[in-house]
Amino acid sequence: MSNIKHVAVIMDGNGRWAKRRFRPRVWGHVRGSSVVSDIVKAADDVGLKSLTLYAFSTENWSRPAEEVSTLFTILKKFLLKEKAKILANNIKFKVIGQIQNLPQATVSLIRDVEALTENATGLYLTFAFSYGGRAEILSSINHFIEKNPGQQITEKDLSAALYRPESGDVDLLIRTGGEQRISNFLLWQIAYAELYFSPTKWPDFTATEFKKIIDDVSIRERRFGNVCSQVGLEEATRQAASGKTTYLQGNTLNV
Repeated sequence: MSNIKHVAVIMDGNGRWAKRRFRPRVWGHVRGSSVVSDIVKAADDVGLKSLTLYAFSTENWSRPAEEVSTLFTILKKFLLKEKAKILANNIKFKVIGQIQNLPQATVSLIRDVEALTENATGLYLTFAFSYGGRAEILSSINHFIEKNPGQQITEKDLSAALYRPESGDVDLLIRTGGEQRISNFLLWQIAYAELYFSPTKWPDFTATEFKKIIDDVSIRERRFGNVCSQVGLEEATRQAASGKTTYLQGNTLNV
């Protein structure tokens, strides 16, 4: 079984894909939206626990008004089209980010799908829309301080205060489109993530490539600062906190 449980994807390259075909950028976004359903199905098929898709960043508000409006429309149409499929496949859906800035009809639709899937026990599907990683961390810290005045915040506290803590840390971050940047995405959650930068622009990205990336990354040696690749992040963190190091032979040494 793969050790990859949470995959995050920066869906990049829509605009450049369209420009190469002498089409407006918005055409690339429309074409790219059709890929999302295939990737969600692939994530479910391979047994992922969580899939988080970066659809629209806080910085994207600076794009032309027509493009921003098109992205809102695409999100709304996607939810209307895929709502029944999300429910049928027991997917727990959520949008993270500053969605209060979206059109009210879109916000209402988002809340409706979130409520309908609240008790789902399958894939955690998250859209990051009007989202920024720094903003999430600041919001989470401020929320904790408000609830716990005068109390020092811990890593566990901060993780629990994030927009969607149940998704857990990211095991694999994929960015399509050829760029090799994080772009303010899930900054806390990707601390120990494997990174994969695909040259494929999002409209050309397929479920086959998605599954191959997961397979390829699954055989990477992930040690989380430990000498043993079989130790997971949670266990490595626990050992570090207790001042112990586990060796390949299973011996321990008190530091």
